[in-house]
Amino acid sequence: MGSPAEPSITLADGRALAYREYGDPEGSPVVNCHGGLLSGLDVAPFDDAARALGLRLVSPDRPGIGASASSPDRTTADWAADVRGLLDGLGIDRAAVFGWSMGGQYALACGALLADRVDRVVVVAGCLPLDDDTFGALNAMDRRLTRLAQHHPHVARDVFRSLGEVARHRPEAWAHMTTRGAVPEEGQALDALPDPGIAAAAAHALEHGDGMVEEYVAWARPWGFALGAVAVPVTIHQGTDDDLVPPAWAQTLADGIPDAHLESHEGAGHFLTYVDPARVLPGLRAGG
Repeated sequence: MGSPAEPSITLADGRALAYREYGDPEGSPVVNCHGGLLSGLDVAPFDDAARALGLRLVSPDRPGIGASASSPDRTTADWAADVRGLLDGLGIDRAAVFGWSMGGQYALACGALLADRVDRVVVVAGCLPLDDDTFGALNAMDRRLTRLAQHHPHVARDVFRSLGEVARHRPEAWAHMTTRGAVPEEGQALDALPDPGIAAAAAHALEHGDGMVEEYVAWARPWGFALGAVAVPVTIHQGTDDDLVPPAWAQTLADGIPDAHLESHEGAGHFLTYVDPARVLPGLRAGG
């Protein structure tokens, strides 16, 4: 589901990294780290809000997703080098980094390993490193998909491709599956998104299958950096009624990061940014 409007840069190792841009082309640069089961299209609904705030959202697909070349055996930490290559290729000196859900750990990697180029990080509903305890606290869907990707990758590939077909051809069914346990206001907000909505971001991400297998294997590997190594200011947003990421994880993240501020949103769920981007995006501006 790539398009001519989806350019790419060539990284130092020869891999292609696909990206797209939203918001104000002359605004303050922000690199988006997309959520799980999604692609960089996940911030397309924030185009108008970003433009109004003077933000230039640069939204790459992680390796193996969309038109981005795969990077076998990658870790979360490796993403920082990819983002450095992206910034170099676009002539951007410094940027903020945004990460939602599975993308949160990738945003934190930039804060730890790319602090010479990153001013601040904003994480929404981010996850902790996965060990026996944290894995057991994950939602059932992500536990099943992770184990399937780790132990039965060929089956997982077919499952992801099938999910992609649902997202592509029956977006309303995908939205229903995605928001089944969501806060009602957030489910309504996702249903009302203009094209490309959340289903389009999923269809693009799941088109190949193999890339999403690697995505799920990679997120369960050791990150390659400690929370204490994050060297830039971090704001963490967490809904108290999140049914996909345990809300208590946000406090653990905040406690482990030297310069972190936690904003807890009473009654909000996993998709809180889609209800009101202005609750989150202003923190990505200089002095925001």
